[in-house]
This record gives sequence, structure tokens and C-alpha cells, in this order.
Amino acid sequence: MNYKDWLSVWLDNAVKPTAKSRTYARYKEVVDGHVAPMLGEYELNEVTPLLLQKFVTELLTSGNLVTGKGLSANTVNTVITVVQNSLKAAAVYGELAEYTADRVKRPRAQDCDVSCFSIAEQKTIEHEILQGKKDKLFGIVLCLYTGLRIGELLALTWTDLDFNAGTLSVTKSCHYGKGATGKFERRTEPPKTPASRRTIPLPKQMLAMLKSIKKRSKSEYVVANGPNPVCVRSYQRSFTLLLRKLKIPHKGFHALRHTFATRALECGMDVKTLSEILGHKNATVTLNRYVHSLMEHKQEMMNKVGKLLQ
Repeated sequence: MNYKDWLSVWLDNAVKPTAKSRTYARYKEVVDGHVAPMLGEYELNEVTPLLLQKFVTELLTSGNLVTGKGLSANTVNTVITVVQNSLKAAAVYGELAEYTADRVKRPRAQDCDVSCFSIAEQKTIEHEILQGKKDKLFGIVLCLYTGLRIGELLALTWTDLDFNAGTLSVTKSCHYGKGATGKFERRTEPPKTPASRRTIPLPKQMLAMLKSIKKRSKSEYVVANGPNPVCVRSYQRSFTLLLRKLKIPHKGFHALRHTFATRALECGMDVKTLSEILGHKNATVTLNRYVHSLMEHKQEMMNKVGKLLQ
């Protein structure tokens, strides 16, 4: 069996029935865009570690399908994961005599850039939204005080809020992907990991604002366009336009989550509590991601202590 045929069998019978639709869609995208065109015609037993290492080199130098330039190390590592999982399954099901793809050397992953808004920028964003008349944009403020991911925010319904307890429950996330007809459709699924399913306490001021919005709302969703839910890309676009209007340098929507984490550390929140609110697997993930913010806060505190010596 050639590798291309096996990839099709693997996706349809091993990935699609067991993985989340978003994972399946991502795997299929990787297979169709990179793996099948470059390795698909080889027989399974011809897909050797050396062949895969050359494949990795090619992805790093000219793997971008749009620009012809190299792919990032993180993207290449995603491709390697798909290849390794497919070949491991081939060995398990007896289509491949031996699994050797684990011998491939991965490129060193690049650290994610943790960019956040300054306190002045955050106040400007909040003031613009709270003084405006677009309830839809309040989700941006909500992210600044909860650290929600955009998929979690747009999947949030009013039933996820407990106004008596003063909490918000993250029980689902939404994304958009191609359906059976090839058209993009909204999909709502449980959170990616058990840790992502969590309950977040809300500030009293936030609860009062949400109660007012709920009275005016015509939708089951907290963030809505009239009665309808909001598309992820549409909301990202609204965020970009807001920053442009306020003349704040562009940052991705995820910067709101980073801003919440940074402010929380600056206020003295311990890493374990922050980890639980963010829905990280453990506190180590949080510590590694925000170690620079934590060190900057410690340095600021030490400078204040140092002033006592003057």
C-alpha cells in the first residue's frame, strides 16, 4: 500500500471516529497540504527516517504553500506529529513491519511571544467599549478580566453564568470548519482538555454589567449579533477595527488572555490559582509561559524595597 492510500484509511477510520472534529480537520489539512503531495506516492515501507528528515528540511526551507518560503518550527512539528501518528498506526494495524519515524529529529520549537496590552492601553479599550452602545464588544472586556479564549467566549451562553454564586462556567468552545458540503460551519464542542473545563469567579462590577446586558439581550449567547451567535473571524475583525480606531498597535485577540494573566500576576495572584482560572494543565505550563511577566513583577517589587535603602 502506498502512503497516500494509507493516510486516507487512517484519517477515515482511526482519526475521524475518535478525535474531535477540529483535530480531524487540522490533520486532514496537514495531510492534504503537505504530507500526501510530497510523500504520498511512496510505499509505506519506503517512508524511512532519512526520507522524513529530508522532508523536514524541505518544509523548513520552502514548505509555505503561499509564499514558497520556509514554515515555522512549530508548524513543521505539527506536520511531524501527523506523520508519526499515521505511521505508528500503520505498524499497530500490521500495514508496516516496523515503526521508525520516532528517529526523526524535530526542529527546535520557538517560544510563543507573550504580548499584552499596557495598563494605559487596557483602560483606553475598556473606556471605549463601556461608553459605547455595542453590547457585542463587551466580550473583549470580559476576556480582559477572565482570560477566556475566543472560542470559549463565543460559545458562552447565559446559562453558563451563575449570578447568585458570581461565577462563569467554561463548558464548551466553538470554532468554524468546513463541513461535508465544503462550506464553513459553526461547531461547538467540549473544551480541549479536562483542565479547560472550569469555573471562574467574576468581579462584582463585571456581574452588574452582565446583568444589564442580559436584560437587553435577544440571544441565548452572551456575545451575540442580535439573536445570532458571532463568528470567530468576524469578532477578530471587530477587535482589529477597535484597535485601529483607538490607534493602539495591533495585537492578536489572544493578547487579551495574556493581558489578564499579566495583570493577575502584577496584583499578586499565585501561579496555581492563575493556572486554574486559565485552564492550563498544570501550574508549570503557566509558570513557563509567564515567567518573564513574573520576573518583571518581582524586579519591580525589589526596586521598591531598594528605595528604602536610600
